[in-house]
Order: sequence, then structure tokens, then C-alpha cells
Amino acid sequence: MATTTQVRVRGRPAHTRGPTYLSYTPDGTKLITVGSNNTVRVYRTGFDGEPTNIDECPEQNAGVSSADNFFVLGSEDGNISKFSLETMAFEKYLTRCSLPIRDVVLSPNGEWCAVSSDELAVKVIKVKETSSVIALREQPKSAKHISFDPSGKYITLSCTDGLVYVYSLEDDVPDLVRRIDGLIRGVETEDEVCTKVVWHPDGRAFAAPTAMRNIQVISKNDWENQRCFVNGHLSDITALAWSPNGAMLVSAGKDKKVVLWETKTQKILTTYDYPNVMDIAWHPSKNLLSFTNTEGEVYIYNDFVTAEHAHLVKLPLQPAPFIHDPLSEISANRRPIANGLKDFATRPRRDSLNSLDDILNEGIMGEDDDFVVDDDGAGYALGLNGNGKRPNGDINSYSAPLSKRRPQTSWEPQYHEAFQPGSTPWRGNRKYLSLNLIGFVWTVDQDTHNTVTVEFYDHEFHRDFHFTDTFLYDKACLNDNGTLFSCPAHDDVPATIFYRPHETWTARADWRTQLPKGEDVTAISLSDSFVTVTTTANYVRIYTLFGIPYRVYRQKSSPAVTCASWRDYVLTLGNGPVGADGNTKLLYTIQNIKRDEICQSEDVVALPDGETLKSVFFSDNGDPCIYDSTGTLLTLLHWRTPAQATWVPLLDTKLLSRLASGRKTESYFPIAVADNKFHCIILKGGDQYPYFPRPLLSEFDFEIPLSAKRASNNRDADDEDEDGREEDELKKLEGQFVLKSVLTAQHQDLVDFTKSTHTQRSALARMEVEIDKTLLQMMAVECREGEERGMRALEMVSLLRDRTGRMIEAAGKVAERYGRTVLGEKIREVGELLLGGGDMEED
Repeated sequence: MATTTQVRVRGRPAHTRGPTYLSYTPDGTKLITVGSNNTVRVYRTGFDGEPTNIDECPEQNAGVSSADNFFVLGSEDGNISKFSLETMAFEKYLTRCSLPIRDVVLSPNGEWCAVSSDELAVKVIKVKETSSVIALREQPKSAKHISFDPSGKYITLSCTDGLVYVYSLEDDVPDLVRRIDGLIRGVETEDEVCTKVVWHPDGRAFAAPTAMRNIQVISKNDWENQRCFVNGHLSDITALAWSPNGAMLVSAGKDKKVVLWETKTQKILTTYDYPNVMDIAWHPSKNLLSFTNTEGEVYIYNDFVTAEHAHLVKLPLQPAPFIHDPLSEISANRRPIANGLKDFATRPRRDSLNSLDDILNEGIMGEDDDFVVDDDGAGYALGLNGNGKRPNGDINSYSAPLSKRRPQTSWEPQYHEAFQPGSTPWRGNRKYLSLNLIGFVWTVDQDTHNTVTVEFYDHEFHRDFHFTDTFLYDKACLNDNGTLFSCPAHDDVPATIFYRPHETWTARADWRTQLPKGEDVTAISLSDSFVTVTTTANYVRIYTLFGIPYRVYRQKSSPAVTCASWRDYVLTLGNGPVGADGNTKLLYTIQNIKRDEICQSEDVVALPDGETLKSVFFSDNGDPCIYDSTGTLLTLLHWRTPAQATWVPLLDTKLLSRLASGRKTESYFPIAVADNKFHCIILKGGDQYPYFPRPLLSEFDFEIPLSAKRASNNRDADDEDEDGREEDELKKLEGQFVLKSVLTAQHQDLVDFTKSTHTQRSALARMEVEIDKTLLQMMAVECREGEERGMRALEMVSLLRDRTGRMIEAAGKVAERYGRTVLGEKIREVGELLLGGGDMEED
């Protein structure tokens, strides 16, 4: 519960009456204050004596911002002055405006200074080269406040028209990326009301005071409203600031209150009674807050956060307060429930006779078709050529009739180029090496070397790390055990494999090995048991997790395309024979390395003519999956039985309901299949790959493509609308029946071919029951349609998997409920045949 602190800190007279501003140096050693008079005061942290005064400064100052060894201030005479903290003297003017200055801010690295004034344009000046100036001109009104994000790549302008303008400074020419309306109120530049945007230290969001005297958080990814700090002030807010670790927020208002908030819960921790506060600054590392007021006073408040909440000061960097924080949700879903059957394992068991209404009415029509933003990834992307596939020429000539093909000097087959699942091609000087549900690996080209960063979604299990990469790694894999890298041969250094485990009980357990000279890496994969490498020499090289060479063999299909692995299983793909369309057929092989058993040998990947493979990976249950250029996700059924494998579609993204209007243009970057959902990154417009800043992940439920969805129309007849609803319900149930049958078949294989646990076997029984429930629901729809649909309903009864008679009895009750007497008699005959040991199948 919030408390009001009674202990008051004495204000220190610093300047003459009027607006007063302050700034801590990034190292926290000094506090600089400016005000209405022509004196700047520099306070040393931890020293209670008199501050150092710098005289002969401009008067009527409107802002100050500091680096470790200098500071800049802006005054109403239009000058931006730079002062040295080493000599405590004026150095130079950075720029001059023709109208009064309203705000001045240094970029996080201290190299740029942004200046707003009553002029329309905002200037961004390079501190060391004042002739280098960037002008921000898109806003039609002058800016009252300006602020940089923690990376220095974005700058926000709070303008007097009540809009926030967000510019990107990554390129030479600034880009206005967003206008945010409805966040701040419109004010005049001389008003004491604060409309400043303050960036959260994690850089993913910012906060700003609203017209309703609340503090609204906005996410940088989609510029949408997130959490809101409410009911803290009764009057306009005059200042606010995040704590350096983002765990707290402090705000001041005209109601003479200074409020300390907890970021995570948006609750008020403490309130303090201080009037006329104009500016607030946290010390970079101590439990120390300073603020100034309109009386020219400065307050240096040691132990500002009370002992009850002082632990918040010591926390590491905390996340910005999102409504659905992608990082926390990814953390919650990072590790799959055993066999992905949480829904079955936790659902109460129901007997068919006592829960007929539950079976028939179990949330069919009320399911939410929207996707959930959340998650994380397991790998996928490829750096193919222009059309995403064959790099050796244009295949369009082969799609025309023979008589109309253009003359060919020579014929060449079009092969599928190698790719690394989960990676993206270079864009500018950076690329993703791996994207999956554990985290992501990305690299930045620094000319002479690269810098590699590995970040995890769940920081409770692993800590992020980065390193200087002189090997120039271009491929990576990431899992719970470690990170695997590979680099091509360059100069006199052969192609290299590098594995770094996350945790070891020895001093050093990472290892590095080099491939034979002239051999390069085409793809790598990492499982809980092995490291797999496919090479340009068409070798498949298998290593243990600690670098012991385990097996080397030559792949039959050539050239190699990619590989994936899960536990002891390795899936390799390569180019096979040329098909009728002039493209090579992709062939895959799956084998158990530890048992030296081949499950599938050189079988064909089911791709339509002219289409390409975008990704290949194992699901969290260990079933192979592919995602192709048609936007279809497929899984491999019965892959543990030689010559029995079948590619089954789980989702066609072109048929998603979100695309039904035709107004959206988007594609999907595959990440993983986990918890019986497809995890991906949504790409807008014509983008083929995700880029920085790292986008959020989305998830979609499986939906096997069975039939065209009923087109919406304006029919007036109620009976026709009712028929349409019945049709939609039946199609949905049919889709559930087929999907559940596929998932059950996969789980049946898992139970049959592995040392299954009791939980897995129990889950399989529950999955069988779920299929029967769906059939009963389908039968109910048929019974409602009339007696003429009885034969179809009886066929559904014959598909029931339960052989104890309970589901047969439930089916009879469904027929009885809808008055289908003849159907009921047929069902009883079927039941007698089954219970009597007969077989409904004909020889």
C-alpha cells in the first residue's frame, strides 16, 4: 500500500527564482544545475560542501544535458553552449537558433546534441563537428521536448500540436517512422506542463504523460499502448523519469506530489510532498534522486527509495511494462510440456453417458481464431537466389509450351541451393545467424571483424553473451545445451566448427575443429546428443557434444541442401534427379545415429513443381516438419517405419482468416512447431526476412486445408443463413477430426517406437477419446440436417475408435435426441456386431 513519507529533505538554493534544470553525468560523479541566472552549479556526488560555480554563463536557461567530461546548455537567447567539466569553463557554441531554446539533449554516446526551440525544425548537431547538422522538419509545430532512445537510433519529439513524432537516425537522412496521436496533450512551449517522452532503459518502450494525468507506456515495436500508471496525480504532471534499471518510475505534478511507482505492477510505492518540481534526475547507480523546482532550488535526496523497497534499486535491468510482454510469454512457453499434450493431460476425464451435452457442446463455435503474439523459434530461413531457389538460370522458359520456348544454347538442371535453417541473409552490415524458441544469434560486420551476440528469452536459465568474432562465423545453432557456430574458409584458415556449451563443471569445455582444406560447410544442426555438419564435399560429419568425431559418411543426394536434428535422429536433404519441370527433386534421409538405423532413405520431399523449401526442423515432439514457398507447413507421418512416411499439411498460411479480406499483404518466417502450434514471424509487405529491431513472434493453430470457406453474402432468408452456419460448423468439426487423427497417429508412433512412459500412453488414450467426441459432434450436426443424412451419420459411427461400447451408446443417444429412429436401430446393430466380436470390414 502506498505511503506518504513525512521526512523532508531541505532544498538547496541554487539559482534565482524561475525554472531550474539538472543533469547527472553518466558516471554519476557530478550533478549540473542551470536556472534563470547566469551561473551554472556543479555538485560532486557524496560531497556536502559548496558546489563549483561556473560564472558568466547565459541567463534564462531552458535545459542542460551532460556527458562525463562536458555538458551543454540551451538558453532563451537561442544559443547552445558547451562547457568543459575538466576546466570548468566555456568551450564553444554548438549552434544558434533565432528563437528561444526549449530543450537540449545529448545522445547516449555523447556524440550528438539535439536542440528544440520555438522554430519548427529540430537540429541534431555533431558535438565534435558542429558543421555536421541533421534537421528534423516533418512536424508542423515546434517541439517542446526531445529525447533519445537508449540506443541513440531513435529520437522522439513532443510537439505543441499534441503529437509525438518518432524519427529514425540510423541512416544519413532521418526517417519519420511514426506520428503518435492521442498520447500527449497540446501545450505551449512556455507552459510548465510536461509532455516529455521518457524511454525505458531496456529500449523497448517509452512513457509519456497524458491529458488524463496518467502515464502511458508505448511499445517501440508496434507503437501500441501498453501498461498505464494511473491515479497518481490530481493535477498536470510536470516531470518524470525511469530509474536506471527500469524497475521504478518517479513523477511530479502540480498537485505538489512526487510519486514513486513500481514498474512491474504500476503500483504507487511512496508519495512525497514537494511543490513546483520542474525536473528530475536519478543517480546512475545509487539510491539517490535529485530534482529542481521553480524557486531555483535543488533537492539532493539520498536514500530516496525507502528501506522497504530499496531492493528494487539493486535489481538488474528490468523489462518495460507490457500488457503481453513477448519476452515473458516466450519464457513461459520456452520448454514444451511433455509430448505437447498439456491440454489432454490436465482435462478432466468424462464418461460418455454422463457428459453427452459436454461432448456435443464442447467449445466448437466459440473458439478464438486469432493468433497470440508470444514466442520464439526453432530455426528457418535461407539465403537463396532471387526467386528463392535454383541459382543457375531462369526456369520460366521450361514452363512454356515447347513450340514457344526461347532457344537454349545448353540445358542445365535447376538445383536447390543450400541454406541454413533459422538464418537470414546479410542486410546492410548485420544478419541473424539463428532464430528459434530458445533465443537468437546475430552478428554485425565491423569491417575487420564481426561482433556476435547471443540472447535468450528465458534469462532465468541462461545469461546473454557476446564476443568479438575474428573467424567471421556465418552459421549458428542454439539450444538449451549450447551454441554451435561455423565459418567458411578464408585466407589460409580452413572452414571451422566451434561449439560453446552454456554451462560446464570444468574450467573450459568449448571446442573448435577445422575441416580438411578445400571443404566448406553447407549447413549445421545441433541436438541434445550430436553436432551434425554437411559439407561441400558431400560429407555428413557427426560429432559428440564435446567434439569427439563420431561418424563420417558421404551423402547420396548431391549437392547437399541442409540438415536438421533431434536427439539421436539426423535428417539430411540433398538434390536428387531432375524432374519434369527442369528442377531437381529434393531427397531426404532420416537415421538414428546412435543405433545406426536408417528410418527413411533418399525419399522425395513433397514439393509442388517450381516451389522451394524455406525451412526444415523437428517439432518439440520430435516429428520432422517443412515449410515451403507456397506458405504451407507439412509434417512427416509414420517416419520411423521405412517406406511408410507421408508428408501431411498442417497449415496453409494463404488460407488464414486474417488474410480473408485481401487487404493485408504479409508472409511468414517459420520459427518452430511447438505445443501443437506454428510459431513464426509475420513479415509485412514484400519483406522476405525479419530485420532489426528483433520482431515479435506469433503463433497460429493448425488448420488442415480441406475445403474452401463459405463466402459471406447478404442473403435474407433465415433458413439459408441457418444452413450456412450448420455448414461452417460441420467443416470446422471435419477439420478437427482430421487434425486430431494426424496428431494421434504421430503420438501412436512415438509410443510404439520408443520407451514410452505411462503419461505418454495415457495421453494417447485421451487423444483417442477426443477423436470420438469430435465424431459424435459431427454426427449431431448430421442428425439435425434430417433423416436423409442418416447414412453419413452411420458412417461416422463406424469410425469411432472406442470398442467398449460407451461411445456407441452415446451415438445412439444422439440419434434418439433428434428422433432418428431408423438410425438408432442401425447404430444398435453396429454395436452388437462390435461387442459380439464381429468385424465391420469386408474381406
